[in-house]
Amino acid sequence: MFHRILIANRGEIAVRIIRACRELGIEAVAVYSKADKDSLHVRLAHDAICIGEAPSSESYLNIPAIISAAEVADVQAIHPGYGFLAENAHFAEICESCEIKFIGPKPESIRLMGDKSLARQTVTKAGVAVTPGTKILKNTEEALKSAKKIGYPVIVKAKAGGGGKGMKIAHNDGKLVSGFMTAKAESEAAFGNGELYMEKFITEPRHIEIQLLADRKGTVVQLGERDCSIQRRHQKLIEEAPSPALSKKTRKKMGDAAVKIAKAVQYENAGTVEFLVDKDENFYFMEMNTRLQVEHPVTEMMTGIDIVKEQIRIAAGEKLSFTQADVQIKGAAIECRINAEDPDKDFMPCAGKIETYLPPGGPEVRVDSHIYAGYTIPPFYDSMIGKVIVHADHRHEAIQKMIRALSEMEVGPIKTTIGLQLRILQRPLFQKGNVNTGFIDKLLTNSEPPKGTK
Repeated sequence: MFHRILIANRGEIAVRIIRACRELGIEAVAVYSKADKDSLHVRLAHDAICIGEAPSSESYLNIPAIISAAEVADVQAIHPGYGFLAENAHFAEICESCEIKFIGPKPESIRLMGDKSLARQTVTKAGVAVTPGTKILKNTEEALKSAKKIGYPVIVKAKAGGGGKGMKIAHNDGKLVSGFMTAKAESEAAFGNGELYMEKFITEPRHIEIQLLADRKGTVVQLGERDCSIQRRHQKLIEEAPSPALSKKTRKKMGDAAVKIAKAVQYENAGTVEFLVDKDENFYFMEMNTRLQVEHPVTEMMTGIDIVKEQIRIAAGEKLSFTQADVQIKGAAIECRINAEDPDKDFMPCAGKIETYLPPGGPEVRVDSHIYAGYTIPPFYDSMIGKVIVHADHRHEAIQKMIRALSEMEVGPIKTTIGLQLRILQRPLFQKGNVNTGFIDKLLTNSEPPKGTK
């Protein structure tokens, strides 16, 4: 087992990893930008090293600075968390070349599944359905020809994309041309890669993902699904498990398909296979996230398995301590991502000082966050400031528990998404489980005033 691990990340996920390290008896070393000097992960770590100025390009994406910090701190491994360098195959290779273990999959797996076009080919060979689509498109002329074959609506996606960046939906030729150019510009700015491909856009699908763990011995175990259909701008806002829409038969098929994909790429460590599911429960591979997911606590609450600790153990060469037969899915769990944004102003980020912070509590209520009263949210990074996760025996109980938890939560005076989430949770359609990825767009066009807005 490792003795010292460097966490190449910030915010709530850095805090989450530090806590796992402490419980395993491992010293955790934090890195931070000058803007994050007062962040909770810096306080909780055994050691902390400043790696640069506030912009991510000068700190959390600065590979030489992170490797230097790892060498100075004399760590044996680096955990990348999610975002930033978590799915950067080059970074994983550099770690290995410096004899520092990268806590994640092999660089080859990251590179293969990160290339959306190659990933689709690999999955098709494995016998898993993908949505009708194209290879990399050279220009708008190719896009227009392909759209005629596929049929509108279509969605243009960035080859190196994620988080909704470089994605545009088109219902006609004019929208496709403008969307193609916008997606290309967004992709080049966000990922340094403007290559695009296109897929048939499935109208009002559910977004469902399967959590996987795989060790070096080739054992792959799936930990059930999460329904991530509540999202805005392709960014997830509420996740739950199990999905209220899947039959037992479809659930098993999706789990088997995810395992098949992982084995096809000789996957190792934690990963998630994401699917789009239509109203008839036909499911199509969308992508594989070769990292820890933001919403991993949902699965942890459902199974009792600590995914972060398992990541560390796998990276240290240990085999999985359980089999597929040992995995027990119990009850229902829901996660709400708390973002410092103003939903009434097109989700405008709200940086600033937190003067009041009251997290919710009670049985089976978990809060993963890095904020505290007196903490100043910097304007340079993602707006998520925490997650509230609840678990109960049944879905209805979990919904009521989350409503109670969010109702007593206070984060002030900044604006957050708490009020919007309360509004979603109280909607009859959500409580019946009748949702899809377009749910929030329809909700926001409703003139009904938000309930419990904070």
